[in-house]
Amino acid sequence: MSETAETWLEVSRGEAPMVLSLPHTGVEIPEDVAARLVSLPLARYDTDWWVQRLYGFAKALDITIVRTAISRCVIDVNRAPDGVSLYPGQATTGLCPVTAFDGTPLYTPGAEPDEEEIARRRSLYYDPYHATLKQELSRLQTQHPRVLLYDAHSIRSQVPRLFEGVLPDFNIGTNSGRSCAPEIVELLRRHIDREPYTCVQDGRFKGGWITRSFGVPETGVHAVQMELAQCCYMREAQGAETPDYDPAFAETVSGRLQAAFKGLLAWAA
Repeated sequence: MSETAETWLEVSRGEAPMVLSLPHTGVEIPEDVAARLVSLPLARYDTDWWVQRLYGFAKALDITIVRTAISRCVIDVNRAPDGVSLYPGQATTGLCPVTAFDGTPLYTPGAEPDEEEIARRRSLYYDPYHATLKQELSRLQTQHPRVLLYDAHSIRSQVPRLFEGVLPDFNIGTNSGRSCAPEIVELLRRHIDREPYTCVQDGRFKGGWITRSFGVPETGVHAVQMELAQCCYMREAQGAETPDYDPAFAETVSGRLQAAFKGLLAWAA
C-alpha cells in the first residue's frame, strides 16, 4: 500500500477492489474562508465526526482510501457541481453551504460566497477530489472485474430541519437501486441489520453526488453511500463542542462494518 498526501487531499492506495471515500471528515478551514464565518466551531458542527477512525480497519484490508481534510463548510464535495439540489423539495445545504443543517447562518452578513468564489473553491478542492476518485477507480479496474466505491458518512440522529424524528442507525443509499448491484445491499444488511441497530435503504438519504455520478454497474463500478446515525458509534456533538471518540463504544459498529467489508471484497473479487 502506498500513500500520498497534499496539504488537504489524502490518498492511501491499496490493491483490493474497493475505494473508501471520506468526503466530510475534514475540519480544516483556510484563513480566507475563516475570516468570513460567524465562528469556526459553528462551521465545523456538521462534520462527519470520527468516521475515519470508525473505518480504521480499511487500510489493513488493502482498501484505497481517499479523504479531504477540508471542512464541508468550505465546499461540499458530495453535492452536484452545479449546485442543483439532489433532494428537490427537501431542506438541504448547498455546494458551498451558507447555513448549518439547522438553518443557522454560517457567514457574517454580506460575506457569503458569490459565484466567482464558489468557482474558485470548486477548482481548488472539489474538482481534484473527484478527479482522484476517478483515477483510483480506473486504476483498480485494470486489476479487477468489479470495483466498489463506498462513500462513508455520519450525521446527528436528530436534525428536525432535515428529517422528522430519529434517524435509523444505518442508512444505505443506492440512488434507488441504480448505483450498485442488489447483492451489495444484501451483503451489507447481512452484517449490520441486526439488533440493537436499525437499518433502511434509500430512505431520507439515497446517496449524494459521489454515489450517483460514479455508480454505474454496467461499467463495473458499483457505488453505495452509508450514512450512520452518530449515536450508534459515538456521543453526539452538542453545540460548538468537538465530541470525543470512544473506541470501546464504537467497537460493535466498527466490527460489523469490517465483517461487511470482507464480504464485499469477496463479492467484488
